[in-house]
Amino acid sequence: MTECNQSSFGFEACGSRDIVARFDGGTISSDGGSLLLRETDKRLNLLARLAGCFLDARNQDLVEHSVLEMVSQRVYGLALGYEDLNDHEQLRTDPLFAILSGRQELDKPLAGKSTLNRLELGTGERDRYKKITFWKEGVDDLLVSLFLESHSRPPEEIVLDVDTTDLPLHGRQEGRFFHGYYDEYCYLPLYVFCGEQVLCARLRESNHDASFGCVAEIARMVAQIRGAWPAVRIILRGDSGFCRNELMSWCEDHAVDFVFGLARNQRLRRTIGAQMQAATQQWNETGKPARVFTEFQYQTRKRKKGGWRQQRRVVAKAEHIDGKENPRFVVTSLAAEQWAGKRLYEELYCARGDMENRIKEQFSLFADRVSAETMRANQLRLYLSAMAYVLVSGLRRMGLKATELAQAQVSTIRTKLLKIGAQIRVTARKVWVSMASSYPWQDLYRQVWANLRC
Repeated sequence: MTECNQSSFGFEACGSRDIVARFDGGTISSDGGSLLLRETDKRLNLLARLAGCFLDARNQDLVEHSVLEMVSQRVYGLALGYEDLNDHEQLRTDPLFAILSGRQELDKPLAGKSTLNRLELGTGERDRYKKITFWKEGVDDLLVSLFLESHSRPPEEIVLDVDTTDLPLHGRQEGRFFHGYYDEYCYLPLYVFCGEQVLCARLRESNHDASFGCVAEIARMVAQIRGAWPAVRIILRGDSGFCRNELMSWCEDHAVDFVFGLARNQRLRRTIGAQMQAATQQWNETGKPARVFTEFQYQTRKRKKGGWRQQRRVVAKAEHIDGKENPRFVVTSLAAEQWAGKRLYEELYCARGDMENRIKEQFSLFADRVSAETMRANQLRLYLSAMAYVLVSGLRRMGLKATELAQAQVSTIRTKLLKIGAQIRVTARKVWVSMASSYPWQDLYRQVWANLRC
């Protein structure tokens, strides 16, 4: 019996024209805009320094795929929407990916899924197959260094946002625990941002308080920041999960200001009883949400169970909305002369909500892909996702300034600017990337290219 492989695919005609599809277009990539990411990396010098955070114990005379090449392959893949190592079985033959990864021989394939998997699973111990491991402290320092380098001059003040999120687990990964609040088995990573820039991405088990390990991480970052900017004023901002005596006391001892949410209790509610009554009366009269702000000195009573070592300033918002009370409290080291209660809550504390958008962008870059067996391997995946974010965020900051996508999310930048169909032709002297003539944002592409080249 004769076996035939169909090479042409007919579809319903368009008017008088037949429609025939074939796989004969040659070397075509859907990532024509990715060269802008490559240009961004040249400005940041990101991937070369990230590769320097790895220890390679392989016999270099027998190495075919360098650490820099493999790390670049993974980070660019995440930035372009390829979350799985299996995707690289096809991507490894894409000459555009070879260019991104810094490979000189464009006709030779990049690392496959098995090689990349061994890169992620290295533990630093002697192993016949997994001889590459990463230096955690090096990656941590690199994230802060990239933030420092993004400023042409030291700022007078910076605000560090600290928050956590859940990364669901669907297997038997190391450090797997059930979290009652999220109602699932998960990890509980700690993130620290300053504006749009990430300074920390620490993977943690979920059987701890949200503030677990915060003091050590903040101390490390503050020391590195002040080593470069001795006079900078630092404000630490977070929700009530980080309102802990240990963290606040450290901030007070090291001249770091803070503003944290404070969980409600009956004692706090009684303290603002008059203001709450006034807000309720306003709502009854106008039918519109009513807010009354007040402040007072407050100290928790149970010293042995994490109570506060001293009185601290608390700003309260007594609010009545939709027919019910909605009181909110924040504790701060900032003086009333600098930040009046209403302004402190509405302008400073509530601005931390933008960090939620930054965390959502981590999911767009597959930070939740923590399916490796060990926490160390999953920490590396979290780092790679964070570095992909640094790359796209750098493109947004330097290339997309003063454009319609200057405030766009990572997923929007990927869809509109990076995913461009292109035909790739490799000659002896040039690589021709012929992008689709019908691409609708050509003017934007030209402006981004010019911004990155200036």
